[in-house]
Amino acid sequence: MSSASSTPDSSRRVADAMKAVRREGFLTEEQRGNAGRDAPLPLWDGQTNSQPTTVSNMLELLAVPTGAKVLDVGAGSGWTTALLAHLVGSTGSVLGLEIVPDLARWGAANVEASQQSWARLEVADADEVGRAAEAPYDRILVSAMATTLPLYLVDQLAPGGVMVVPVDGRMIRVERPADGGPPTRTEHGFYRFVPLVTRD
Repeated sequence: MSSASSTPDSSRRVADAMKAVRREGFLTEEQRGNAGRDAPLPLWDGQTNSQPTTVSNMLELLAVPTGAKVLDVGAGSGWTTALLAHLVGSTGSVLGLEIVPDLARWGAANVEASQQSWARLEVADADEVGRAAEAPYDRILVSAMATTLPLYLVDQLAPGGVMVVPVDGRMIRVERPADGGPPTRTEHGFYRFVPLVTRD
């Protein structure tokens, strides 16, 4: 995947993170033998652990710096939360949010087992996507398909912040300029994800 944000250094950092944070620890017992497959793997309630190539592509687009404050929406089993924690290091922080309560609790235990105390995974708030009370975030990763660009998440980006989100089949990178100008968006290929949902 080509992107202005994808550099040899960011590619190397993402590759290192994926070696350090093994997928097996974020799969059900039945699926651990399939951890090496480059395919999404089922969890439960229609949720999946995303395809490794897709995760790698999204993280490269996100270009996560050391020390960043990151929001992970649709955190699922906690794999992306733990990968993001590896990328930001102990001077950063990662908040993972998952809408399915049982999955969120399991994902939280997986993140805790990764021994990165600067990351946590919680059940998503009932009345919003994201968590505006803890904004702004330097980076936002969304691992569920939105039908339109979620402006309520764009509003949670810090100046200079970046969000990567699948929208209507396309991977979108949103950047909020540091000078306060209007956000810019670029498209980076076609993808399939479970839908981004909220609780009424």
